[in-house]
Amino acid sequence: MEIEECVDLFLKKVTPVSEIERVRPTEACGRVVANTVRVEQPVPAFPKSAMDGYAVRAADIADASKEQPVALNVLGENCAGDCNELSYISSSAVRVMTGAYIPEGFDAVIRQEDTDYGMDKVTVYAAVKPYANYCKIGEDMKVGETVLERNWQITPLHIGLLASIGEQHVNVYRRLRVALISTGSELVPMERTVLKKGEIYNSILYILKSAVEREGFVVSYEKVCADEEPLLERMLLEAADCADVVITTGGVSVGKKDLLPAVLEKAGAQRLFTRANIQPGTPTIGSILNGKPVLSLSGNPYAAIVNFEIYFWELAAAMTHRDSLKPVVTTAVLKSEYSKVNRLRRFVRAYEENGEVFLPTQTHASSVISNMTQCNCYLDIAAGTALSVGDTVTVRKMRLC
Repeated sequence: MEIEECVDLFLKKVTPVSEIERVRPTEACGRVVANTVRVEQPVPAFPKSAMDGYAVRAADIADASKEQPVALNVLGENCAGDCNELSYISSSAVRVMTGAYIPEGFDAVIRQEDTDYGMDKVTVYAAVKPYANYCKIGEDMKVGETVLERNWQITPLHIGLLASIGEQHVNVYRRLRVALISTGSELVPMERTVLKKGEIYNSILYILKSAVEREGFVVSYEKVCADEEPLLERMLLEAADCADVVITTGGVSVGKKDLLPAVLEKAGAQRLFTRANIQPGTPTIGSILNGKPVLSLSGNPYAAIVNFEIYFWELAAAMTHRDSLKPVVTTAVLKSEYSKVNRLRRFVRAYEENGEVFLPTQTHASSVISNMTQCNCYLDIAAGTALSVGDTVTVRKMRLC
């Protein structure tokens, strides 16, 4: 079965998170807005100056120049935050600072550099057109305009817009909850300072946890399970009860301690797929347990990472209204040798830049991840394909870099 078919089987079984939380705008960055937000008051709500200078009526200084300056009576001053109503009279001006309120009757601002900086009277050495350096009511945002469309992800700029309109709260979807279960009696946490023979640090758990949390999701369940069937079954059921997506690593193949297939069946999971046309990670399992998708990955770090990237981001995009999480697939020109012909479709770690893709020179074993810090994509190679330098190849962007 092709990985695209496996992804589709998952997507047919999941629904987007619908629960809504009401949060302050300062807590909303990165979240997905649950309803459209529109402007209720114009921004700005009053005419204001775009620079330091003098509010004038453009007609009064239409003929002003250095050779023939025009003198105006200064009625007073408005700094930013002031709201002095200094009504216009013929041949008058109001000293204004950037952002200051422009009283009624004045329709432009002459910059102070084009004047003699007068206090009671000001001499003007240039003309301006009506509404020059003048911010009209609603110039930035008009009543009824959309600030946030439903299902948009909120960015720092959106936070600024929400602040501009004085929005006190915004409705967002609840964060996606993810459960992580690593299986294997050999796994120990990185807090352990000394490893016994046969033990290894559980690196893949920390990679997946960091990837999930970097996107703003919540790891609601995090366990390491020894190779014991009853314990694994209990953890799977607990995870499905408190998470939207369950991810397991290890125990998916056919070895003596590969317990996942049997335990998933015993727990009542609906099997969607058990193998895909991909290397590494061929025996990845997709299931639905108590209505929750369960993605069971290989215990080999690279195999787990590749298949996590293939399946999880598609699931997360569908469940969080965030299409930006979907994999980015492009083409590039191969600049490194790769002569191996694979029986299955193969994903090879690589580095792409300016339309060219290079392969790391170190080993490509599924148990090795140290050279992945030099990579930013995966080379997607069809089964039975021979590649040469200069070939156009399919590249899938890496989100974990």
